[in-house]
Amino acid sequence: MQRRHLPVALAATTIAPAVLAQTMVTDLALTTAAGTLTGLPGETALLFEAEGPKGRIRVAHRDAAPIFVGSAVKTFILAAYLLAVEQGRLSLTEQLPVNDDVRSPVSPVLGNLTGTAPAVVALEAMITHSDNTATDMAIRRVGPAAVRSLIAARQLAGTRIPDSTRIMVSALAGAPPGTDLGWAAIKALDDGAPIPSPRPPMNDVSTMVSTGQNMVAWYAYVLGGGLFAKPETLATFKRIQAMATAMPEIAPPNVIAYGKGGSITWEDAQALAVAGQMVAGPVRATFFYGVNWTGEDASVPRVTGTAIEQFRILLARSLATLA
Repeated sequence: MQRRHLPVALAATTIAPAVLAQTMVTDLALTTAAGTLTGLPGETALLFEAEGPKGRIRVAHRDAAPIFVGSAVKTFILAAYLLAVEQGRLSLTEQLPVNDDVRSPVSPVLGNLTGTAPAVVALEAMITHSDNTATDMAIRRVGPAAVRSLIAARQLAGTRIPDSTRIMVSALAGAPPGTDLGWAAIKALDDGAPIPSPRPPMNDVSTMVSTGQNMVAWYAYVLGGGLFAKPETLATFKRIQAMATAMPEIAPPNVIAYGKGGSITWEDAQALAVAGQMVAGPVRATFFYGVNWTGEDASVPRVTGTAIEQFRILLARSLATLA
């Protein structure tokens, strides 16, 4: 059993019972599901905003609190890259290098390949399979400064991204700020090499952090057509975000959702998060959920299974209640 699994897909510490705020429409099953989600052990955060012909639902719990969200921040890399393509500064057909300079753990698509791949393939692998090599290819080409500029322009002050997934892992392993330990050293860590001074996933050096308010505001803005000037760019963004494996796990059958999950197992720190938007006819639900907890790897399937099951209820009941 591996000790460390770097950011891939859905982030909890003991807290008081959730305070749930709903407006206009209430539903017992939805409220119960939300209570189960926010009651999982650890630090949890939830923001759920839905509207439809029969009214609105809003459920909030620690929605301004920073929480480790892992790969959920890859939506910002995708958007920054597509924005650069729209503005003529980059191309989706450009061949990006795939080699040990960008290789990173948890890369099911590109991790064992060497050569080049079209930028669009890297973006799809980054979102669909949360491939970290693809992520580092994309963020290296568009530049982390461009991604942070986009985040700052939307005033998402609670959101932080790393310069690359590999630099973040280096930081988690105790390396000085900005240091890339290189592929050989990172692979050794992933294989279980000892770490003298590990940092926690949420730290002041390099991390993947956001808030419920930031993520819900982001998806409402970009999916509402606020970011891209060209409809075809938004269509590409939606197409790729709909490919994220977490979306069909939580959306009701035959309902589309756009978003991204994230997770990490690092030493005894565990994290799971998901953010996005469900669209079903006249009903639209924009959401974020995260749980960060301390526990053995064996706790992950139970927490993940509960989170998926209850979030599926949350989305299904919002659709049934508001349509």
